[in-house]
Amino acid sequence: MPLSNHCDDLTSFLDDVHTLDKLKNVLDADILEQAFEYAGVATVRRRRLPLEAIMWSVIGMSLFRNETVWDIASRLDITLPGKNKLVAPSALVQGRQRLGVDAVYHSFRLLAQSAFYKHAFEQWCGLNLLAVDGVSFRTQDNEENRSAFGSDSNQFGESSYPQIRMCSLMEVSSHLLLDSSFDARHVGEMTLAKRLLSSVPDDSLTLFDRGYYSLGLLYQWQRQGKNTHWMLPARKDLQYQVERHISDEDKIITLHTSPQAKSKFKDLPEQITARLTTYKVDGKSYRVLSSLIDPMRYPYDELTEVYTQRWEIELGFREMKQGLHQSKHALRSKKPDMVRQELWGLLLAYNLIRIAMIDATKAEEILIPRQLSFSLCMRYIIAFFMLTPIHSASKLPVHYEELLTTLRLFVLPDRLPDRRYPREVRKKPRKYPYKRKCQSILN
Repeated sequence: MPLSNHCDDLTSFLDDVHTLDKLKNVLDADILEQAFEYAGVATVRRRRLPLEAIMWSVIGMSLFRNETVWDIASRLDITLPGKNKLVAPSALVQGRQRLGVDAVYHSFRLLAQSAFYKHAFEQWCGLNLLAVDGVSFRTQDNEENRSAFGSDSNQFGESSYPQIRMCSLMEVSSHLLLDSSFDARHVGEMTLAKRLLSSVPDDSLTLFDRGYYSLGLLYQWQRQGKNTHWMLPARKDLQYQVERHISDEDKIITLHTSPQAKSKFKDLPEQITARLTTYKVDGKSYRVLSSLIDPMRYPYDELTEVYTQRWEIELGFREMKQGLHQSKHALRSKKPDMVRQELWGLLLAYNLIRIAMIDATKAEEILIPRQLSFSLCMRYIIAFFMLTPIHSASKLPVHYEELLTTLRLFVLPDRLPDRRYPREVRKKPRKYPYKRKCQSILN
């Protein structure tokens, strides 16, 4: 066979080996196939632009936030078979419409469940620590998005950009998202939190913000699985009846449900037993309400320190919006369905980075994922997608291990326990500068 034919065969082989092959080390192809089947978009027909490539282009919209659709396809080496390998932006747009929202959603859910049950996370008294909180994302300002999502309003009508409200369930030691739910701006976080009930794992303690106080929600959360508990700050006007005292600062109480709550939650009993714990930090008194009524298994000294972990979900939201989303003013998609798809792609990209950070800390017993710098790890993981040699598939696990070794170098310094940011009243700026004589008189 002539040498030119050998070169043609080699070129054809290298064209078939592209970046999607090394992405399989991060996102299992079986998860994508299951997600496509659940969403009803899987087909026997082999298309020139497969669904796997479209899925990675959606993820790439978050990994390469400043790049165009054309550049994202180039970054991830998404090409067509045959001689005409360039992918037109219109083909990717049509592919996103063919992929739909449910396929990206199921990919996120399957990946989150697989990662959570595959890895062992830091526990507190035998419980996995979780947190629930909400956040909002702006969308492009057009009539379709305003009609689908809505925005803030005042006496003059709607103002600001259309916004989509999201509520998430996060594992606090790794910042891994277990589930999320989002809807229009007018849908409350309490409603979105109810949609997360099916994702609550057994043997877990979920930390809520004060605004999630709802006996119906908390009762369902506790009954959702085996040994599933909750904790949140107690309201100042909390009405309760003391059942017994564990100590002066710790007591078991009875909470009476209201007729309004029982009308919304049909299985809600007349009263709920909870634990009210009081403690002081720098002379200030705090109270937390929880379902941890066993004082032997959950001692007072450890109970007073666990609620501070709830702040981790706020840091996770900051990583998403400032790090991965790069503090952009709004999501880039213009259609409501594509906005939902892009947001699921953002959460999926975030979890992919977090899973790589979890893999990096498995070899270090004293290191947990949240101790690594998310921004630095994100940059090196994106560089892994772009720069790793892909012509030898057998070497990809080796390159991935080298990536994990590099990620372990980005350890953050220990947090300062006494760090404080007191509120201050700033001087109101003047519209006009003072004259020199007036300034001298004022001085």
